[in-house]
Order: sequence, then C-alpha cells, then structure tokens
Amino acid sequence: MSYQKRKKAIILLADGTIFHGKSVGKEGSAFGEVCFNTGTTGYQEIFTDPSYYGQLMATTNAHIGNYGTLELEDESNSVKISGLICKNFSFDYSRAGGDSSLQNFFEKHNIMAISDVDTRALVSYIRDNGAMNAVISTEVDNIEDLKKQLAEVPNMEGLELASQVSTKEPYYFGNENATYKVAALDIGIKNNILRNMAKRDIYVKVFPYNSKFEELEAFQPDGYFLSNGPGDPEPLVEAQELAKEIIKRNLPLFGICLGHQVIALANGISTYKMHHGHRGINHPVKNLLTGKGEMTSQNHGFAINREETENNEDIEITHVHLNDHTVAGMRMKHKNCFSVQYHPEASPGPNDASYLFDQFLELVKN
Repeated sequence: MSYQKRKKAIILLADGTIFHGKSVGKEGSAFGEVCFNTGTTGYQEIFTDPSYYGQLMATTNAHIGNYGTLELEDESNSVKISGLICKNFSFDYSRAGGDSSLQNFFEKHNIMAISDVDTRALVSYIRDNGAMNAVISTEVDNIEDLKKQLAEVPNMEGLELASQVSTKEPYYFGNENATYKVAALDIGIKNNILRNMAKRDIYVKVFPYNSKFEELEAFQPDGYFLSNGPGDPEPLVEAQELAKEIIKRNLPLFGICLGHQVIALANGISTYKMHHGHRGINHPVKNLLTGKGEMTSQNHGFAINREETENNEDIEITHVHLNDHTVAGMRMKHKNCFSVQYHPEASPGPNDASYLFDQFLELVKN
C-alpha cells in the first residue's frame, strides 16, 4: 500500500483530545479503552492475549510488524484487542520463520489499525491523565457523531469481560497419561500457561468462566488454577465462590493476574482500577521471600488493595512491584494457595519468574 493513498485517521479520547494518524487498511471506527504497552517485541502475543479484550493498544516501540506473524505464537484463537495504534507500521516483514505479514494477519481477523501517530505524545498523555475510552476512526469529518458514540461505550470499571473470552465447552491440554492433573478456570487463559503446565507432566482440563466447583472436582484434579483475563474482577462472583470453595478444602490453588485478583476478593481484599495500569515486559518485581529481583511481563489495569492485604492475618505478601509498590504476589499462610499479579509464562527474554510453575507443581505433588 502506498503511503500517499492511505486515508487520514484520528484517535479521539473520551475527554475530547484528538491525535492524528493514517489508516493501515481497514476503514471505519473501533472503540475501546486506550492503553499502552512498553514492550519492544512480542506484539503478536499482545494482540492475541485475552487479557487485552476491549482495549485499543498503543505500542511504544517505533516499528510494529517488521518480523511478521507466526501462527504458533498466538496466545488464543483470535485477535483480542479492539484496535492498534502505532508509529511505524511495517507492511513488509523479514523473518525466516514468519508465515504472514501483520497487515494480512489483521485483515484475516478484521482488526483496525492506525499508524503515523505521535505515540510518544499519546503515551505521555495517558500516563498523565489516565487510561480512558477512545475511538480510532477514518471518519475524520464526523467528530461530533463519534463523540456521541464514544459516550455510550461502557467504562472498564465494573465491566465483566471474562464471559466474552472464555471457552464455551471444557477442553483438554497436554498428555492424558501425564502424572498430574490440574483443573483450570478459563477467565481469559493464555496458551503459554497451558504449555508451561504440560511440560511439567501436567494434564490440564480447562473449564468455562462460570463453572461450579463440583464440575472441576469431577475431573479429580491434583490442583486448581485460576487464569489471567480481561475486565474488572469484582463482577466475577462465580469465580470468587469457586476460589472460596477450593481454599476452604485446602486444595492446591495457583492464580495469575485476574486469577490473583479473584483470590484476593475471595479473601475479603478489595481491588481497584489503576490510573493507567502495568503493561510491558521489563517491570521490576522483588521477591520478598528470597530478596531477589525479577524482570517480569505484566498486563493489568486493576490491582489489589495493599493495606487490606497487609492487614489480612491469613495472607502474606510475597512480591512487590518496585515502581509503585503495588502487590505483585501473595500466599495464604495456612492454605496451599498462592498467586501473582504478573505473567511468569510470558518469558520475553528473562525467565526470572518461570519458577512459579515449579512451585505450583510442588504443591500439586504434595
């Protein structure tokens, strides 16, 4: 596609601020909460991560699409972002293993993207003013109508999205003759979480977001897992009840990201919407049990209340985020239950956090 033929496009934020760019291909409008990811690689994994459902993703890396896509690197069966905002979009790609250009990948999944945006200015604005709803659109002469449509988009706070990305029917992952079995609740699960369990001799059965404890128990698992996912954890009442039941019976339980927040809520710890969230692959976390630092992959717009966690006599904070001191991990003192706010399965170069799957395996074995 020639640079001259590309249509003008805009990003209209909920507060009326406008940023300008050019359409990458698909015309029209896409709505969602605008957020940014500071990762320099892994864009395909970001776009297909169910945790990003309903969000317009602004990437801070200057070049997006330059190494194409590879089907094996999808984190789910479809693109989950509402749309992409970037600086330089590469229509051609160079990579020995790539099987498609990013443009073809977006066309296949019917996703809108705009480029030639001053992403540095946009990200600075979000960082200062907070994440908010927005629209990306080629209808640059229709601002007032876009404002009306944008006003009707629900806010992320209070929004239940797990049902939009969860499996409709249970399914299995891994070797059915594996030594151990885990029942996983899919509230937005990533493929690489399942791969990490399978390579640790675990056979996983994945259940829909609203499954009851009895359904998971019927699989006769050795442990239970609550996955990552999108939206506000507070409306996920069924998942919280499930967590309470597992904890009450003192069965091995591990939670990642949204699953971590669900476990907190099951323990009476509240969650809140962050100003602009944590999204990137170089977030510094300190493990308070070992004193070691970890470079982590993070993707969340909600967090658990630190003061309430510290005051909960059943809970011990195990990890803290070193940028803003939010809770990055916790464990229950007298139960076989622990969770982290970040993504140990993402391994974007550092494998600092992959030990958490080994830790879960030890719980399952015992």
